[in-house]
Amino acid sequence: MAAIAVRCLRSTGSPALTAQPRDPSPRPRLRAVRADEPPPPTPEEFRNVLGHFASGVTVITAPGEDGEPPAGFACQSFCSLSLDPPLVTFMVGRASTSWPRIARAGVFCANILGSGQKDLCRGFAARSSQTADKFAGVTHEPSPVTGSPRLADASAWVDCTIHAVHTGGDHLIVVGRVEALGADPGAADAGPLLFHRGAFGAFDAFGTYEG
Repeated sequence: MAAIAVRCLRSTGSPALTAQPRDPSPRPRLRAVRADEPPPPTPEEFRNVLGHFASGVTVITAPGEDGEPPAGFACQSFCSLSLDPPLVTFMVGRASTSWPRIARAGVFCANILGSGQKDLCRGFAARSSQTADKFAGVTHEPSPVTGSPRLADASAWVDCTIHAVHTGGDHLIVVGRVEALGADPGAADAGPLLFHRGAFGAFDAFGTYEG
């Protein structure tokens, strides 16, 4: 039902998809801080510690509308969510200039990058205006169901409609229903592009997980 609602809102030009959603949760009550109470972690400390968790890298894409170029941004926070129904999720900052365009489209394709695509990732990680074309010089084709850009030489791709959007602090949690997906065996054999502690790396298998 959420996917149908997204399509309906998109077709009517509702501000629910053209504006960034507001956080409906109530503001926390102010209270005095005890002398022995440790302060919350700073953003720098938070990033430094969480940077020890290695992640894959994707580029989330969506088709352009009204003559605009496609939308896309580099995303580390992509993962599978559910097998039945097939759902995936990614997180995007509220200040993202790409997200409003993806929300209006109501669809996206998650392109899972291979180890040789770090320069491509950097291009999509750059901040830009809403009309900037990050796809200039990038080879891509429409994904089979939603028409979102499927990037050449990506290890795999997941074609989705937006199923739900939830708030999460300064980010939004986007849930996508999988409509089609696939992998490029040649690109996948080269291994994934990984990000760890502010640097790109590759995967070196040392055994098969039997858990």
